[in-house]
Amino acid sequence: MGTKEKIIERLGELEATKIDIVDESEKHSGHAGARDGGHYLMTIVSNHFSGQGTMARHRLIYGLLSDMMKGEIHALALKTYTADEYQLKHPT
Repeated sequence: MGTKEKIIERLGELEATKIDIVDESEKHSGHAGARDGGHYLMTIVSNHFSGQGTMARHRLIYGLLSDMMKGEIHALALKTYTADEYQLKHPT
């Protein structure tokens, strides 16, 4: 199982309606920490974020991925939304 698949599995309890993971590791190939883990940009849409600020949402995700943050993930940029917030930013 690859890193992206592991991330999605670990975030399962969030019951996300969207998880988009972009591996940006090659942009950081000269960076010393990039040898040990990847750089990822992730967009997550979940109503579990309702009533939570950005920091609480990020702490929740980092908590679910904590063991991966020690190896497979070197850097993680997050965009977190509830379904309503995502719809406002990305109308169909």
